[in-house]
Amino acid sequence: MSPQETAQQWLASNQLPVYLRKQLLAKQDDQDWVKDAFTGYPAFGTAGMRGLLEPGTNRINVFTIGRVTAGLAALLHSQGTQAEQAGVVISFDSRFHSQEFATHAAEILGHAGIKVYLFDSLRPTPELSFAIRYLKTAAGIMITSSHNAKIYNGYKIYGPDGGQMPPEHAATLVKFADEIDPLQVETTNLEDLRENKLVQMVGEDVDQAYLQELSTVNVDRPLIKKMADQLKIVYTPLHGTGKMLYRRAFAQGGFTQVEPVASQAILDPAFGTVVKPNPEFKEVFTDGIALAKKTGANLIVATDPDADRVGACVPDHNGDFQVLTGNQMAALMLNYLLVQQAERGLVRPEEEVVASIVSSALPFKIARRYGIQTKYVLTGFKYIGEEIKRLQREQAGSFLMGFEESYGFLFKTFNRDKDAMQGALMLMEVAAFYAEQGMTLLDGLHQIWEQYGAAAEITQAIPIAGYQVQAKMQQILANLRQNQLREINGVQVVKTEDFLQQTVTDQQGTRPLTGLPKSNVLKYFLADETWIALRPSGTEPVMKAYVGTSQPTFAEAEALAQRYAAFLKQLIK
Repeated sequence: MSPQETAQQWLASNQLPVYLRKQLLAKQDDQDWVKDAFTGYPAFGTAGMRGLLEPGTNRINVFTIGRVTAGLAALLHSQGTQAEQAGVVISFDSRFHSQEFATHAAEILGHAGIKVYLFDSLRPTPELSFAIRYLKTAAGIMITSSHNAKIYNGYKIYGPDGGQMPPEHAATLVKFADEIDPLQVETTNLEDLRENKLVQMVGEDVDQAYLQELSTVNVDRPLIKKMADQLKIVYTPLHGTGKMLYRRAFAQGGFTQVEPVASQAILDPAFGTVVKPNPEFKEVFTDGIALAKKTGANLIVATDPDADRVGACVPDHNGDFQVLTGNQMAALMLNYLLVQQAERGLVRPEEEVVASIVSSALPFKIARRYGIQTKYVLTGFKYIGEEIKRLQREQAGSFLMGFEESYGFLFKTFNRDKDAMQGALMLMEVAAFYAEQGMTLLDGLHQIWEQYGAAAEITQAIPIAGYQVQAKMQQILANLRQNQLREINGVQVVKTEDFLQQTVTDQQGTRPLTGLPKSNVLKYFLADETWIALRPSGTEPVMKAYVGTSQPTFAEAEALAQRYAAFLKQLIK
């Protein structure tokens, strides 16, 4: 069936909601749009399935959500009665249609005879990950598009360990979903499912258990108590789920001087104060900076709408504020943890720090200074969750910290996805540590650079225009494999890691790349200690380009990183 025929089939369906029918009628004459919207389905990328909130098989709507959920039901049926009875827990964020999609997923699973635990209102992604483990369910669903703009929504799927479903399991789910007509998915009314005990509402009961675990994150309670009155913090949930728990989480951690950004503590699916609710961008801190200047705050903390990413903005010595990168936050937090351990004689060589292959090398320099293990994994926090599982299964070490450059952090393993509440609590403690010494977090970062060398990293999301974007990005990387880069900006490439071909190429030749699954990523190591990586985004129409440099001073490192970033942008174009 052609895309145009599929679009007409949707219009003829009496299941099509009024708002989707109105959108489809307005767009049906745009043949390019119809071709893109009704060709294929949203792919599962590094963080589940995301897309525009529009009609179409290749969009996010009640039908594509239903199709995948019916696929999950089939997958759980194939696993037997135990999985069906263990059930699925479902949560959602503040986005347009999130609650509608969550309820629809519950009605599909319940109709299939699968037990559902449905949160009574929006909750953070990391709490969903925790709830899977706490309730001992077979899977979990989070309706969210994380930090994307208001026109997007998405679907994250989790396994019984609380980690995002790994690619091989997601592929099995997709095979089941491919057998399902999205217009023919059957449901049972939520009220009837509740009466028949197939849907159980959860909320405060899970909140209390999750908060109890969050109380274990901080390591130096006396320090926090000593600095509680002096450490002033501004917090913004960016119109999202962080609002649900932050007061209790921060208060029980001992942080008493936390003031919310009122304009951004409104649960607004349009994200009225920002264009894109991403805590890596300084513009999302505008309202927070105004409040911080008024209150004399030491730190501004922001969590994205599903509260799995945490960002920070800190005052400098010129009366301005600077946004810390995820890599800089990781260096600050790991350095603090290891300094604390060293002072108490508690550094253990079997501890491990885990990071994605596109994250900063600086935290690993710090880790090696203290003699603890390091491990790179593929991009996507599910791989950090898999490494936690391996460490425990093989008794190969203990997990100290996991991080991604994209503002994701984890310290305690009671959940298995990045957790902005854990990250915020730890960063606040680090701020207290430096404040006690009369220093800011920026001062602390400069101190680390003086000891280990300055690091600068740049992450670019280079837009790929037009339709069939995934195919275009595959071709870009295929061309780079065909025409291998020998030098970049006049600097020799000394090693290339190809995670798709599973090869390492250097001056000694080509050998197998072991220890990591296949992924369409190229990573280059240069003679000046720079590393560069390229990969297609699995959730957005962009090519992700990463640069990491190391130089004696930050100004030198940043200038060098900018030059490489400009080269990559031109290369992709």
